[in-house]
Amino acid sequence: MLDVQIEHNRSARGLQGVIFTRDDRAGEGKLSSRLGLVTDAVEVTDAMDLYAHLVGELSRGMRADYVIVDEAQFLAPGQIDQLARIVDDLEMDVFAFGITTDFRTRLFPGSRRLIELADRIEQLQVEALCWCGARATHNARTVDGVMVVEGEQVVVGDVNRPAEQIGYEVLCRRHHRRRMTSATARAAALSPDVLPVNSA
Repeated sequence: MLDVQIEHNRSARGLQGVIFTRDDRAGEGKLSSRLGLVTDAVEVTDAMDLYAHLVGELSRGMRADYVIVDEAQFLAPGQIDQLARIVDDLEMDVFAFGITTDFRTRLFPGSRRLIELADRIEQLQVEALCWCGARATHNARTVDGVMVVEGEQVVVGDVNRPAEQIGYEVLCRRHHRRRMTSATARAAALSPDVLPVNSA
């Protein structure tokens, strides 16, 4: 959502930007927020050189005052290097957004390289909460509402999909370690076998 806000604030002041994204839940070439805002973006492919793409567009007369990159975790490390080159050689601000770790708590290669090269790293001020109310720090992938810890690193899902599909849920570390999603917690709470009851 912050990436959409940055775009809005700068365009309202007459600035023009280029938005790159990869595997957004709204589809190819789109940047979306969970509030339903959607804007056009340049879809990044495996072979794309972001620096060369931007230089090519500028050479054709396009104006660009800044760059926004969403889903930066899905970029290749070399593409993160290209973003650094945009900052250094073109003297242009680059705002990159993404998550750091996958559903297995492993750093995405793009996130790792971004952490290594970024001039500044800021954690978003909007605090995500686990179903228990604690601060959410981990992303869980769910299938049929059950947390999974194996599979491809990148599978596009959504927090708003039905439980029988692939989805994602943010959890605190404790519940991620215990593989306890909101669905499994509800099921456990409803189970008649949660506490033994002795009849007198």
